[in-house]
Amino acid sequence: MSIRNEERILDATRQCVLAFGVRRTTLTEIARRARVSRPTIYRRWGDVSTLVADLQTREVGRLLAEIHDQRDRHGSGRERLVAQVLAVVGALREDPLFRKIHDVDPEVVMTYVLDRLGAGQRAALEFLREAILDGQADGSIRLGDPGVLAHMTLLTAQSVVFSGDTIVESVPPDQQLTELAGLLHGYLAVQPKERAVDTGR
Repeated sequence: MSIRNEERILDATRQCVLAFGVRRTTLTEIARRARVSRPTIYRRWGDVSTLVADLQTREVGRLLAEIHDQRDRHGSGRERLVAQVLAVVGALREDPLFRKIHDVDPEVVMTYVLDRLGAGQRAALEFLREAILDGQADGSIRLGDPGVLAHMTLLTAQSVVFSGDTIVESVPPDQQLTELAGLLHGYLAVQPKERAVDTGR
């Protein structure tokens, strides 16, 4: 399948999910909007759920690339990482596609909370791992396996994305981001013992 057709099909899937939700989206309607035949879709995707999964992966990848390109290059590696995480969390919570899935088809979200990591989450992990390595290199992020630190950072951040609405009456969205920043800085900061070792004390 050509990249052009693949993008048209994913675009059509996005339109359908926004209009109907995941459960009411059909391959027939996707094919109609993408102006391709159903067999064309079946050659790449077996059902709507796999199409939606690839759509989410594409959207997360685009968001991560956009945040990375727009990042502030000043400050420490930890400051840059936390700022980027907050930007991603804020963007996901306001994104129409992810809001629709979260509000109308929460079982789709729960798959990636309770059962397994999706491709978009794995892309986010690599994004975080590289940022953590940068922070460790400049001494602003504590020592430790960058993969482990990335996983725990992801779990912390996605809890705000997926569960933030449950506490919005007590903790408004802006304050949630402020508190998330504090959590991440505290978790990733160099510990006093590490500083003592670095200075030879």
